[in-house]
Amino acid sequence: MENIIEISNLYKSFGDVKAVQDLSFHVKKGELFAFLGVNGAGKSTTISILCGRLQKDSGKVSVCGKDVDGKSREIAEKIGVVFQSSVLDQPLSVRDNLRSRAALYGITGKQFEKRLAELATLLDFSDLLNRTVGKLSGGQRRRIDIARALLHNPEILVLDEPTTGLDPQTRKLLWNVVTSLRNENGMTVFLTTHYMEEAADADYIIILDSGKIAAEGTPLELKNRYTGDYITLYGEKNVSELGYPVRHIRDAVQVCVPDTKTATRLILEHPDLFDDYEITKGKMDDVFLAVTGKKLSGGLEK
Repeated sequence: MENIIEISNLYKSFGDVKAVQDLSFHVKKGELFAFLGVNGAGKSTTISILCGRLQKDSGKVSVCGKDVDGKSREIAEKIGVVFQSSVLDQPLSVRDNLRSRAALYGITGKQFEKRLAELATLLDFSDLLNRTVGKLSGGQRRRIDIARALLHNPEILVLDEPTTGLDPQTRKLLWNVVTSLRNENGMTVFLTTHYMEEAADADYIIILDSGKIAAEGTPLELKNRYTGDYITLYGEKNVSELGYPVRHIRDAVQVCVPDTKTATRLILEHPDLFDDYEITKGKMDDVFLAVTGKKLSGGLEK
């Protein structure tokens, strides 16, 4: 697959604060790319530069083969952005918010009405079109935020903390829409999130720490590199002879081992213990903590 985003040796500082330091990575067309880090790690700074909203200090940033410098209009037509905080005009209706945004891309009249109907069906907000945005719930506003980002059929959808604070039903709807767009249109999705289960579905992950890449790889590669496996044995079991760290959970005991190979060896050596068990890999939360030494929690990046 071709690279749709390429960033090389990117630097950006704000006074004495080095927000991004020698950042280099690429995103392949059509993939779900997760860009992770605690607040202040440099995620939003990188996105702002990528979208042409912020000038870099040095380095190279290209989108769809075009350098972002001096081409903000061309880049804007390629990218749709769902920001952490809603950018909708609260006194206006949903229809008027989307109409004014569409006009910036030359989408007006019947063309706008057709696109509006498509998005209203896709994101299930047909009954909200005449309601003022200020009277919508958080989940309803988020659906309109995504519609706003999709009006011009962008090649890249940037989701900056898109599901923070949303109920599970709305989160599921939004991810179903994103998956559909990727499968049907080949859309590239650039994601930042504090929900590690969302990052676990990514094709590739980068973890930022203090403006630098601390780790990168596929979810499986990162789990294998930074976490072990967990063997959960159900019922009363004496596992002290296994020689690995143990924690007791309800109706079971959990043994932490370095890898699946070790788990297999223990099962073969102690078949009497393994009459009811399961093996699971570490989670992306474990990876993040191992890489950064920090827990990832929700909130808006400053």
